[in-house]
Amino acid sequence: MNPPLDSDLLRTFLAVATAGNVTRAAEKIGRTQSAVSIQIKRLEEVLGESVFARGSRGVALTAQGEALLVNAQRIVALLDETMAAIRAKPLGGPVRIGIPEEYGYTVLPRALAAFASQHPQVEVTVKCGYSAQQLAALDADQLDLAVIFNWEPPTTGEVLFVDPTVWVTSEVHCVHEIAPVPIAIYERSDWCRKFAIGSLERNRIDYRVAYSCDTGGGLKIAAVSGLAIAPLARSNIPPGCRELTDAEGFPVIDSSNVVLRRNPRMTSPAIDGMAKVIRDAFQPMG
Repeated sequence: MNPPLDSDLLRTFLAVATAGNVTRAAEKIGRTQSAVSIQIKRLEEVLGESVFARGSRGVALTAQGEALLVNAQRIVALLDETMAAIRAKPLGGPVRIGIPEEYGYTVLPRALAAFASQHPQVEVTVKCGYSAQQLAALDADQLDLAVIFNWEPPTTGEVLFVDPTVWVTSEVHCVHEIAPVPIAIYERSDWCRKFAIGSLERNRIDYRVAYSCDTGGGLKIAAVSGLAIAPLARSNIPPGCRELTDAEGFPVIDSSNVVLRRNPRMTSPAIDGMAKVIRDAFQPMG
């Protein structure tokens, strides 16, 4: 029977893989260099494979090490999430959050689901909409937290990351080569007129509005189907599409700050907990 794979060995493996050096990894996790080397040797004995290639400047992952890295990260993250869930004090009460449609299907679903499972007594309400709508809801005390786009340096709130807006086209249809180029825009949006269309006019690109809608999902449909190019956040380019580059005549439209805003009149442990979940969900993107 093969010996079990100890999670402590995986944590040491990740420390060495991140540091690229046994000495630095030992300092990071508070162990001696010899202890770390022994653990890596033990891991390789359990696996029956070498996970590192040793060199004069440190260590590099072998093919087996590269394969282990992905699973080790997932396993350790799951263990940490499980421990956090067990140790976390149950929260209660309402939490009302506003999020952009762009992240309602990508970044936040898993985070919101994890929070709901850890704190079933919290009544989570989600409002999906434009930034202007979210800000108005915050001012009216209809939301406790809101994730918004801010195209100017924000004076309030916490910047989660910066997400450039770019022109996106289908990988299959060369719609961007048509003149005038068909574009998709938000039907009622000052931003589209000022920034998206403005970027085309500044670069003297002839265009025609071929598709208008009120949702980011609609813009994605236009791009994927090859009906038009669309202005989308770089983090939200759908499968089957790609970013149009500056070399093709389509520079970045803008760089928007993704900001977490809190209602200063609404405070509770549940709101604090949800703010941390949102912050953690966006951290890898930052």
